[in-house]
Amino acid sequence: MKICSTFFILVSLLWYSPSLKAQSNNKETGDSLSYFNKFLVPSEMQADLNLFREIREKMNSGLYRYRTKEQIDSIYHQASQSIKEPLPVTEFYKIILRLTDFEGSVHNYTEPGTALMDFLKRQKAFFPYKLTYINGQIIFDGQTDRVPAGSRIISINGIKDTVLMRSFYKYFPSDGYTITEKLSASVDKVFDWRYLLEYGLTDNYTLQYIAPGASITQKITLPAVSLDERKKNLKNRYSAVVTDLTDPKTQPAYGFKMVKPSTGLLSLRSFGMATGKDDPAFDTYVRFIDSVFTVLDEKNIPNLIIDIRNNPGGSDPTFEQPMMYLTDKPFKENIHAHIIFDPDSIPYEKYFWGTSTSERIDSMALENGRKFLKDYFFEFKEGKSMQDTKHNPVYYPKSPAFKGNLYLLINENVASAASHFASLVKAYARNVTIVGVETVGGYYVHNGHIPLVYELPNSKIKTKFSIVYVVQDAPKKPDQPDGRGIIPDYEVWPELDDFLKHRDTQMEFVLKLIE
Repeated sequence: MKICSTFFILVSLLWYSPSLKAQSNNKETGDSLSYFNKFLVPSEMQADLNLFREIREKMNSGLYRYRTKEQIDSIYHQASQSIKEPLPVTEFYKIILRLTDFEGSVHNYTEPGTALMDFLKRQKAFFPYKLTYINGQIIFDGQTDRVPAGSRIISINGIKDTVLMRSFYKYFPSDGYTITEKLSASVDKVFDWRYLLEYGLTDNYTLQYIAPGASITQKITLPAVSLDERKKNLKNRYSAVVTDLTDPKTQPAYGFKMVKPSTGLLSLRSFGMATGKDDPAFDTYVRFIDSVFTVLDEKNIPNLIIDIRNNPGGSDPTFEQPMMYLTDKPFKENIHAHIIFDPDSIPYEKYFWGTSTSERIDSMALENGRKFLKDYFFEFKEGKSMQDTKHNPVYYPKSPAFKGNLYLLINENVASAASHFASLVKAYARNVTIVGVETVGGYYVHNGHIPLVYELPNSKIKTKFSIVYVVQDAPKKPDQPDGRGIIPDYEVWPELDDFLKHRDTQMEFVLKLIE
């Protein structure tokens, strides 16, 4: 009964669509009808929808991990019912978004056609300042004399804050049933092209807001800006002094420092510092990790904080390296991994785009990809190709082992290899306390390793998903329900008072625990 109820709630959320379609008619340009306002007829949409499902059924090994066949049939039926009349390509895109979100994989990503994306980026229609999610509210994070930093935004262009946030959930798939990233991303990550797709182009943004410490709602209209001007304002956001420190785009992939005489801080902003063990950068990273644990051992440091907040992931075997110093037990990257198609060929090759939405694969890369798949998997049998065991080695504890108090800092943006690392830490690390917010990546299983991108022929929508079903080396734990990310021992979200005072809520919490 609980699963059934959850299903119907999720479907209603997925099919939610705001009534406001476009906010301005003044943005019509010569190419807008070709891209932004392009209409698709029902037969075109149904053909794309059919192909989309065929690809998922043939290649997505996690399609039925969190959803039953009846649930998948139901949501596709709803999709078919919603395309009986011609629709703008942007509305059909939202239908595909809901389908990919419903599957329950953080590695799902859906993007409009390249021409449409390029069109949007050329428009002077962007919200000018940074907005930040704090405690269920939209908080103004810009630096301007027009709106005080820390103001709560009540509505934007007449749309209530809660309605606005909810409308963006479908843009951010997560592993299983996790919703933490949806909450913050619905503010932090939408006021670029996603807002323009959801609500249309606009010349102005009218805000209703309440300034910090005030009780009266005020109103102001801000002119829309170009994407370049928005990026410039984002760099100058109010919170930058704190948030830049955990931003993988501005910080080194890894670093270490002593924050107190008794406490070291190992920051791991990304596990993409090397593409694999044959990358020269991998040896440099391994030597760095060894040096950190050597210092901790030689100086007898009792406390170690490992901060992986906002870490989006990376490549194997980077995330296993620090784990070997934290455990007494051997472990593996996974206990089971497979695909559901024959690796000798790539299904639906006519529509295959590549492994990234930004660049179409060429013939040489395609041939190398085929060779990789044949090497990575065993022969296709009984509907599966299992991962070759040579790609899943056993990792053993390393010396000098850290046996002090370990504190792992996580948040809702921790995904892929980073959430896999957090899963291993929770499963096998000594004396660990986890602080922060549930990760978007799952504890027990995920679809990962190898991303593929397909382009739907009529809408030009690109759909990206990972083909390998991975059962992680993660023993059952009573506080880890199925279909959830890594759940912290202490749930700590950023607080508004700390935002205003430029304090890191989560780091401050850990340091107080250590005291």
